[in-house]
This record gives sequence, C-alpha cells and structure tokens, in this order.
Amino acid sequence: MATITLRNAAVRNAVDEEALRALDAAYRRAEADGARAVLLQGEGRAFCAGRDISRVDPRTDDVPGYLDGLLAPLLRRIADFPAPTFAAAQGACLGVGLGLLIATDVVYVADDAKIGSPFGALGAALDSGGHAFFLERLGAHRTLDLVYTGRLLTGAEAVAGGLFSRSMSPDELAPRTREAAIAAASGPTAAFVASKRLLWRLRTERLGFWDALDAESSVQATLSTTEDYREGFAAFQQRRAPVFRGR
Repeated sequence: MATITLRNAAVRNAVDEEALRALDAAYRRAEADGARAVLLQGEGRAFCAGRDISRVDPRTDDVPGYLDGLLAPLLRRIADFPAPTFAAAQGACLGVGLGLLIATDVVYVADDAKIGSPFGALGAALDSGGHAFFLERLGAHRTLDLVYTGRLLTGAEAVAGGLFSRSMSPDELAPRTREAAIAAASGPTAAFVASKRLLWRLRTERLGFWDALDAESSVQATLSTTEDYREGFAAFQQRRAPVFRGR
C-alpha cells in the first residue's frame, strides 16, 4: 500500500502548481511500484484548503493552465488509478481539496470536517468537479443553496447527504482509514478495480438497468479467467482464507 501525504500545514495544505505536479508524480510512482491501494491524507489540522492563492495576481492568473493543464489530469489520474484509493479528510476540505476527495474511491471524513467550495467570496464558481458531484448527490436546490450561501458541510452532514463513505471522530480517522486501505490492498484488487471502472461507466454513460446487467456479466466473465477468481473458489471449497495477488 502507498501513502501520499500533503505536507504544507502552514497553509492548511493548500496546493499551488508545484504541489499539483508533486502530487501527480506521487500517484505515478505508486502506480509504477504496483501499489495495490493508495491512502491520501493531509498533515496537521486540515486535509486541503484548496488552491494556494496567497501569491496569485488575478489580473495575470492562468486559470486554464492551473485547472485544465494541471488539476484535471491529476483528478483523472486519481480516478483511473488501477487499485483501490482511500482518503482520510479532516478539517478544511475546500475547492481543490474537495476535488481530490471526489476523485478518490473511498473517503472517510472527521465528523467536524469542513467541506465545500465557498468561492462566492472570491467572485468565482465551483470547480474541481463540484457542480456535477453536488448535483448528483444533493440535487440542484441544495447545490445552489451551498453556492449562494457559501455554507460548509460538516463531515457528518456530508456523509448523511451521501457525499462520502463514513464519518468518525478525528481521533479515529487516520487509523481506521489506514486499516481499511490495508485490508483492500490484500484483497482481490483486480475485481475491485473492475467494479470501480464499471461504476464510473454507469455514472458517465447513464446506462439503464439491462445494459448495466450486461456490463456486469461481461466483467464477471473476464474476472473468471483470473488467478484471484480461481483462488477465491478454491479457498471457499477448502474452508481456508484466500490469498489474493491482484491478478
């Protein structure tokens, strides 16, 4: 399992162009190393407070270069990572920080985390996938309520609204997320990734029930040729714990 940590606690792990490049490189290294799960976390009081705009001049800001040239490819890399991905999110999870969570497979948040994109105060709009994500999970009225008011959701509210996986006390967050990531890394990761890719297809292609059923059948037929599939059946029949290798 690979652990990737945002380490700029002085600015609540806000990310500039250099940080996005470093994060992209970290995921590329994890993939090259064959990591069977990835855990993303933030050091200190916050997960990620968004883009670091402390030295950005809005008159010369290259918005497309940051969002389209750096952020979007990174989010796609995280979403397409060929193994389960996890995030532990505490404190501020704003803007780009929210986008990093949206792209991650399983997100555990502290009960008192602060989640959203209060860009109205900057004269800006939601980015990092926030519009599509909030609309899908919360509907248009609640999404625009968050946009217009700038209100942030707590971790507990976000989970209750179906945004993320689980909320828990800040003390439990890191160990429980790590435990889940380690468990996933020892599981049938090829099957997990097949489910992950199927879910993304269902979301983006809006497949109906019967088309989704056909897609599931195709995935299952492919998995039936893998070592892990044979190992899972053998372990069940022999009444022992399976040993999966992700292939």
